[in-house]
Amino acid sequence: MASSDSDGKTTRKTNWKALSLFVLIVGLIWISLPTMLMVVVGMPPTFVAWIIDRSYQKSATYCVAGMNFCGLFPYLMDLWMGVHSLKAASAIVTDVFALLVIYGAAAFGWMIYITIPPVVGTFLTVMAQRRVAQLRTLQRQIVEEWGESVAHSVTGQSH
Repeated sequence: MASSDSDGKTTRKTNWKALSLFVLIVGLIWISLPTMLMVVVGMPPTFVAWIIDRSYQKSATYCVAGMNFCGLFPYLMDLWMGVHSLKAASAIVTDVFALLVIYGAAAFGWMIYITIPPVVGTFLTVMAQRRVAQLRTLQRQIVEEWGESVAHSVTGQSH
């Protein structure tokens, strides 16, 4: 990005974030191409979740990414502890069972994202209703003990 200063000279501003990300990606590809191959083949559900999830918290992305990586991690460990080569990585990413485990784990992440919020919401609603019932019981006991005037003095109403 070029800009002019007060002397009319053109200066360039460097986008250090983008440059450092580019250097990191190129470095990882150069140092660990087999690992990057497995990540590129195994993590597309996470990328799709990141694109689809428009919320500020990115809950779907975290659920899918966590489970997707959990499915990929055992195969990465096999690659890292065994022969770290493109041949070994391509053998893993062409194994139908391995892809089923990796993508199945990502699907499980989607299921967690879809099912857990309604369950938690229902639980919180039941807990709130139970608390309201306890407070009403306590209110009835107080009114029985102190009389009806106590219930109306708080709200500012009088008989």
